[in-house]
Amino acid sequence: MIPDLWFYALACPAILIAAISKGGFGGGVVVLAVPLMSLAVPPQQAAAVMLPVLMVIDVMAVWVYRKSFDGGHLKIILPASVIGIALGWAGFGLLDVSMIRLLLGIIALAFSLDYWFQFRPRKAPQGPDKLVGGFWAALAGFTSFVAHAGGPPLNVYMLAQGLEKRVFVGTVAIFFAGVNWMKLVPYALLGQFNTENLTTSLLLLPLAPVGVWLGLWLQKRVSDKAFYGVCYGLLFVTGIKLAYDGVTM
Repeated sequence: MIPDLWFYALACPAILIAAISKGGFGGGVVVLAVPLMSLAVPPQQAAAVMLPVLMVIDVMAVWVYRKSFDGGHLKIILPASVIGIALGWAGFGLLDVSMIRLLLGIIALAFSLDYWFQFRPRKAPQGPDKLVGGFWAALAGFTSFVAHAGGPPLNVYMLAQGLEKRVFVGTVAIFFAGVNWMKLVPYALLGQFNTENLTTSLLLLPLAPVGVWLGLWLQKRVSDKAFYGVCYGLLFVTGIKLAYDGVTM
Protein backbone atom coordinates (compact mmCIF):
# COMPACT_ATOMS: atom_id res chain seq x y z
CA MET A 1 0.00 0.00 0.00
CA ILE A 2 1.02 3.66 -0.36
CA PRO A 3 3.28 4.46 2.64
CA ASP A 4 2.81 8.26 2.64
CA LEU A 5 0.79 9.49 5.67
CA TRP A 6 0.13 12.81 3.90
CA PHE A 7 -1.69 10.85 1.20
CA TYR A 8 -4.07 9.32 3.77
CA ALA A 9 -4.65 12.70 5.39
CA LEU A 10 -5.98 13.83 2.00
CA ALA A 11 -7.55 10.55 0.83
CA CYS A 12 -9.74 9.92 3.88
CA PRO A 13 -11.73 13.18 3.66
CA ALA A 14 -11.73 12.92 -0.15
CA ILE A 15 -13.39 9.50 -0.05
CA LEU A 16 -15.84 10.55 2.66
CA ILE A 17 -16.88 13.58 0.60
CA ALA A 18 -17.25 11.42 -2.52
CA ALA A 19 -19.38 8.88 -0.66
CA ILE A 20 -21.51 11.60 0.94
CA SER A 21 -22.09 13.04 -2.53
CA LYS A 22 -23.02 9.62 -3.93
CA GLY A 23 -25.42 9.17 -1.02
CA GLY A 24 -27.44 12.06 -2.41
CA PHE A 25 -26.03 15.03 -0.51
CA GLY A 26 -23.72 17.55 -2.10
CA GLY A 27 -24.30 16.65 -5.73
CA GLY A 28 -21.19 16.63 -7.92
CA VAL A 29 -18.54 17.30 -5.28
CA VAL A 30 -17.13 13.82 -5.90
CA VAL A 31 -15.05 15.84 -8.39
CA LEU A 32 -12.95 16.91 -5.40
CA ALA A 33 -11.53 13.45 -4.64
CA VAL A 34 -8.86 12.90 -7.31
CA PRO A 35 -7.54 16.50 -7.38
CA LEU A 36 -7.18 16.41 -3.58
CA MET A 37 -5.38 13.05 -3.60
CA SER A 38 -3.21 14.24 -6.48
CA LEU A 39 -1.51 16.66 -4.12
CA ALA A 40 0.27 13.62 -2.63
CA VAL A 41 0.54 11.08 -5.48
CA PRO A 42 0.51 11.20 -9.31
CA PRO A 43 -3.00 11.82 -10.70
CA GLN A 44 -3.07 8.47 -12.52
CA GLN A 45 -2.40 6.66 -9.25
CA ALA A 46 -5.00 8.71 -7.39
CA ALA A 47 -7.60 7.80 -10.02
CA ALA A 48 -6.64 4.12 -9.88
CA VAL A 49 -6.90 3.98 -6.08
CA MET A 50 -10.24 5.76 -6.18
CA LEU A 51 -11.94 3.59 -8.81
CA PRO A 52 -12.53 0.39 -6.76
CA VAL A 53 -13.83 2.51 -3.87
CA LEU A 54 -16.20 4.35 -6.20
CA MET A 55 -17.45 1.07 -7.63
CA VAL A 56 -18.44 -0.12 -4.14
CA ILE A 57 -20.05 3.24 -3.37
CA ASP A 58 -21.98 3.01 -6.65
CA VAL A 59 -23.43 -0.39 -5.74
CA MET A 60 -24.75 1.02 -2.47
CA ALA A 61 -26.10 4.18 -4.12
CA VAL A 62 -27.88 2.22 -6.86
CA TRP A 63 -29.48 -0.03 -4.25
CA VAL A 64 -30.76 2.98 -2.30
CA TYR A 65 -32.20 4.67 -5.41
CA ARG A 66 -33.06 1.52 -7.42
CA LYS A 67 -36.73 2.53 -7.75
CA SER A 68 -36.10 6.20 -8.50
CA PHE A 69 -34.64 6.95 -11.94
CA ASP A 70 -35.55 8.20 -15.39
CA GLY A 71 -35.06 5.49 -18.01
CA GLY A 72 -35.58 7.88 -20.93
CA HIS A 73 -32.52 9.91 -20.01
CA LEU A 74 -30.41 6.85 -19.21
CA LYS A 75 -31.04 5.46 -22.70
CA ILE A 76 -29.34 8.59 -24.07
CA ILE A 77 -26.56 9.33 -21.62
CA LEU A 78 -25.19 5.85 -20.85
CA PRO A 79 -24.39 4.88 -24.48
CA ALA A 80 -22.95 8.34 -25.16
CA SER A 81 -20.58 8.04 -22.20
CA VAL A 82 -18.73 5.23 -24.02
CA ILE A 83 -17.35 7.81 -26.48
CA GLY A 84 -15.85 9.87 -23.67
CA ILE A 85 -14.48 6.80 -21.90
CA ALA A 86 -12.75 5.71 -25.13
CA LEU A 87 -11.21 9.17 -25.58
CA GLY A 88 -10.08 9.22 -21.95
CA TRP A 89 -8.52 5.78 -22.38
CA ALA A 90 -6.66 6.96 -25.49
CA GLY A 91 -5.37 10.11 -23.81
CA PHE A 92 -4.64 8.70 -20.35
CA GLY A 93 -1.51 6.87 -21.42
CA LEU A 94 -0.26 9.68 -23.66
CA LEU A 95 -0.35 12.55 -21.17
CA ASP A 96 2.50 12.93 -18.69
CA VAL A 97 1.97 13.69 -14.99
CA SER A 98 2.41 17.45 -15.40
CA MET A 99 -0.16 17.62 -18.20
CA ILE A 100 -2.72 15.63 -16.19
CA ARG A 101 -2.13 17.84 -13.13
CA LEU A 102 -2.69 20.90 -15.31
CA LEU A 103 -5.85 19.35 -16.79
CA LEU A 104 -7.16 18.50 -13.33
CA GLY A 105 -6.38 22.00 -12.13
CA ILE A 106 -8.28 23.55 -15.04
CA ILE A 107 -11.25 21.22 -14.45
CA ALA A 108 -11.29 22.04 -10.73
CA LEU A 109 -11.08 25.79 -11.32
CA ALA A 110 -13.70 25.77 -14.08
CA PHE A 111 -16.22 23.81 -12.03
CA SER A 112 -15.64 25.99 -8.94
CA LEU A 113 -16.11 29.23 -10.87
CA ASP A 114 -19.17 27.86 -12.64
CA TYR A 115 -20.72 26.93 -9.28
CA TRP A 116 -20.17 30.42 -7.88
CA PHE A 117 -20.99 32.50 -10.96
CA GLN A 118 -23.34 30.15 -12.87
CA PHE A 119 -21.95 30.75 -16.34
CA ARG A 120 -24.19 28.05 -17.81
CA PRO A 121 -27.54 29.26 -19.16
CA ARG A 122 -30.49 28.09 -17.06
CA LYS A 123 -33.28 26.88 -19.34
CA ALA A 124 -36.73 25.46 -18.81
CA PRO A 125 -36.84 21.63 -18.84
CA GLN A 126 -36.79 20.32 -22.41
CA GLY A 127 -37.11 16.56 -21.86
CA PRO A 128 -34.68 13.92 -23.19
CA ASP A 129 -32.46 15.30 -25.96
CA LYS A 130 -30.15 12.92 -27.84
CA LEU A 131 -27.83 15.63 -29.17
CA VAL A 132 -27.44 17.78 -26.07
CA GLY A 133 -27.60 14.89 -23.61
CA GLY A 134 -25.20 12.84 -25.71
CA PHE A 135 -22.64 15.65 -25.87
CA TRP A 136 -22.58 16.29 -22.13
CA ALA A 137 -22.64 12.59 -21.31
CA ALA A 138 -19.65 11.98 -23.60
CA LEU A 139 -17.78 14.82 -21.91
CA ALA A 140 -18.74 13.35 -18.53
CA GLY A 141 -17.35 9.99 -19.65
CA PHE A 142 -14.04 11.64 -20.56
CA THR A 143 -13.61 13.68 -17.36
CA SER A 144 -14.78 10.69 -15.33
CA PHE A 145 -12.10 8.49 -16.90
CA VAL A 146 -9.33 11.02 -16.32
CA ALA A 147 -10.31 12.24 -12.87
CA HIS A 148 -13.63 10.68 -11.75
CA ALA A 149 -14.99 14.16 -12.37
CA GLY A 150 -17.96 13.46 -14.59
CA GLY A 151 -20.61 14.98 -12.33
CA PRO A 152 -20.36 18.65 -13.31
CA PRO A 153 -20.51 18.07 -17.11
CA LEU A 154 -23.43 15.68 -16.73
CA ASN A 155 -25.21 18.14 -14.45
CA VAL A 156 -25.17 20.77 -17.19
CA TYR A 157 -27.71 18.54 -18.93
CA MET A 158 -29.44 16.82 -16.03
CA LEU A 159 -30.08 19.86 -13.84
CA ALA A 160 -31.96 21.47 -16.73
CA GLN A 161 -34.45 18.60 -16.83
CA GLY A 162 -36.38 19.60 -13.73
CA LEU A 163 -36.51 16.07 -12.32
CA GLU A 164 -37.76 15.41 -8.80
CA LYS A 165 -34.70 15.32 -6.50
CA ARG A 166 -34.78 11.59 -5.72
CA VAL A 167 -35.29 10.69 -9.40
CA PHE A 168 -32.44 13.00 -10.34
CA VAL A 169 -30.08 11.45 -7.77
CA GLY A 170 -31.09 7.92 -8.78
CA THR A 171 -30.59 8.58 -12.49
CA VAL A 172 -27.14 10.07 -11.90
CA ALA A 173 -26.21 7.20 -9.54
CA ILE A 174 -27.09 4.56 -12.13
CA PHE A 175 -25.25 6.50 -14.85
CA PHE A 176 -22.00 6.67 -12.91
CA ALA A 177 -22.29 3.09 -11.70
CA GLY A 178 -22.36 2.08 -15.37
CA VAL A 179 -19.53 4.44 -16.29
CA ASN A 180 -17.26 3.34 -13.44
CA TRP A 181 -17.74 -0.35 -14.18
CA MET A 182 -17.01 0.32 -17.86
CA LYS A 183 -13.71 1.94 -16.82
CA LEU A 184 -12.56 -1.23 -15.06
CA VAL A 185 -11.08 -3.01 -18.10
CA PRO A 186 -9.32 0.06 -19.58
CA TYR A 187 -7.76 0.87 -16.19
CA ALA A 188 -6.57 -2.73 -15.87
CA LEU A 189 -5.10 -2.67 -19.39
CA LEU A 190 -3.28 0.55 -18.51
CA GLY A 191 -1.61 -1.27 -15.59
CA GLN A 192 -3.28 0.85 -12.91
CA PHE A 193 -4.34 -2.04 -10.66
CA ASN A 194 -0.98 -3.03 -9.20
CA THR A 195 -0.57 -4.43 -5.68
CA GLU A 196 0.19 -1.05 -4.10
CA ASN A 197 -2.90 0.62 -5.54
CA LEU A 198 -5.29 -2.25 -4.81
CA THR A 199 -4.15 -2.71 -1.21
CA THR A 200 -4.52 1.05 -0.67
CA SER A 201 -8.05 0.91 -2.10
CA LEU A 202 -8.87 -1.99 0.24
CA LEU A 203 -7.56 -0.06 3.23
CA LEU A 204 -9.72 2.96 2.38
CA LEU A 205 -12.82 0.92 1.49
CA PRO A 206 -14.48 1.01 4.96
CA LEU A 207 -14.97 4.75 4.51
CA ALA A 208 -17.38 4.11 1.62
CA PRO A 209 -20.44 2.90 3.58
CA VAL A 210 -19.76 5.48 6.28
CA GLY A 211 -19.86 8.27 3.71
CA VAL A 212 -23.00 6.98 1.95
CA TRP A 213 -24.79 6.74 5.32
CA LEU A 214 -23.65 10.27 6.18
CA GLY A 215 -24.97 11.52 2.84
CA LEU A 216 -28.40 10.05 3.52
CA TRP A 217 -28.36 11.41 7.08
CA LEU A 218 -27.23 14.91 6.05
CA GLN A 219 -29.94 15.32 3.39
CA LYS A 220 -32.49 16.37 5.99
CA ARG A 221 -30.19 18.08 8.47
CA VAL A 222 -27.62 20.29 6.75
CA SER A 223 -27.97 22.94 4.07
CA ASP A 224 -26.74 21.88 0.64
CA LYS A 225 -25.51 25.44 0.17
CA ALA A 226 -23.22 25.31 3.20
CA PHE A 227 -21.76 21.94 2.21
CA TYR A 228 -21.26 23.03 -1.39
CA GLY A 229 -19.58 26.25 -0.26
CA VAL A 230 -16.93 24.45 1.76
CA CYS A 231 -16.30 21.76 -0.87
CA TYR A 232 -16.05 24.11 -3.83
CA GLY A 233 -13.81 26.46 -1.85
CA LEU A 234 -11.47 23.53 -1.20
CA LEU A 235 -11.76 22.46 -4.84
CA PHE A 236 -10.78 25.96 -6.01
CA VAL A 237 -7.66 26.07 -3.83
CA THR A 238 -6.73 22.55 -4.92
CA GLY A 239 -7.20 23.56 -8.56
CA ILE A 240 -4.80 26.48 -8.19
CA LYS A 241 -2.18 24.22 -6.64
CA LEU A 242 -2.53 21.52 -9.31
CA ALA A 243 -2.48 24.04 -12.18
CA TYR A 244 0.65 25.65 -10.71
CA ASP A 245 2.36 22.29 -10.34
CA GLY A 246 1.35 21.31 -13.86
CA VAL A 247 3.00 24.39 -15.32
CA THR A 248 6.15 24.49 -13.17
CA MET A 249 7.03 20.82 -12.57
